[in-house]
Amino acid sequence: MPLSVIGTSSRAAAQTSKPVQSISAATFAPIKLARTGSLNVGYAEAGPPNGPVVMLLHGWPYDIHSFVEVAPILAVKGYRVIVPYLRGFGDTRFLSADTMRNGEPAALARDAIDLLDALKIERAILGAFDIGGRTADIVAALAPERVRGLVAVSGYLISSQESNKQPLPPDAEFQWWYQFYFATERGRLGYEKNTRAFNKLIWKLASPQWHFDDATFDRTAASFDNPDHVAIVIHNYRWRLGLAEGEARYADVERKLASNPAITVPTITMEGDANGAPHPPAEAYRARFTGRYEHRKIGGGIGHNLPQEAPRDFAQAVMDVASR
Repeated sequence: MPLSVIGTSSRAAAQTSKPVQSISAATFAPIKLARTGSLNVGYAEAGPPNGPVVMLLHGWPYDIHSFVEVAPILAVKGYRVIVPYLRGFGDTRFLSADTMRNGEPAALARDAIDLLDALKIERAILGAFDIGGRTADIVAALAPERVRGLVAVSGYLISSQESNKQPLPPDAEFQWWYQFYFATERGRLGYEKNTRAFNKLIWKLASPQWHFDDATFDRTAASFDNPDHVAIVIHNYRWRLGLAEGEARYADVERKLASNPAITVPTITMEGDANGAPHPPAEAYRARFTGRYEHRKIGGGIGHNLPQEAPRDFAQAVMDVASR
């Protein structure tokens, strides 16, 4: 995964959008499957097969339906849209019971590249948020030759075990309460026992002004029934705090990530004005993007699940970054 450098430019913009109402009946066409290095990846696809490719990566505790209204907007404009379930979600399954249920960031980035390879896609525009945003950031930073452009909610999310050793101010630590809960056996058991209720609480806290209905949540919650869901989520958060080991094959990648590599591909970062989840201010990560760059603040009560709450704004950002 070599690094490269391109020219720089910047432009900031503020936009306003009203939260969309939940459309619980919206869904994707039948899920496709692609066998990669260690996974059988379930993914949705929309648009013409020969169109420019957009890969959309969801976060936790969400799934592909975060993009259920983004995908058709892009498809009708001629984009081929690929929306995979991350490991531990939905129809994605490990090929072997012996494979470590690893949630470390480098493993998820490898999954994204492996899926591009399996589908014989050389380059794609990446659009993502939350854990998917961190995954997209890593691919863009370490494999820029595979990324035509990036739309990243909450900007630069690359971190390392070393950087995560540093404490945050008390109010910031408080926002990460669930990370510390997951660090305990009580937390693992609690998440396993109350997965749906726990994740519904996160939805409400992360998007306090998004009035989703039960059917909308239940449509996504089905993806939490994946047999590896709890193991992947718990490992991801424990790994961040250095409480769980990763895999040796990702050690070199994690060392590169610890240096906070620049992202050189054309990028639009986005943030909702009502994001209740932990997230950095845009000025904190601006210097990490050394290519053509723009930040967009989306108003109107938009929370953490920006693609689902403001699908038109997110889709427009993808189309705009594609033109650069």
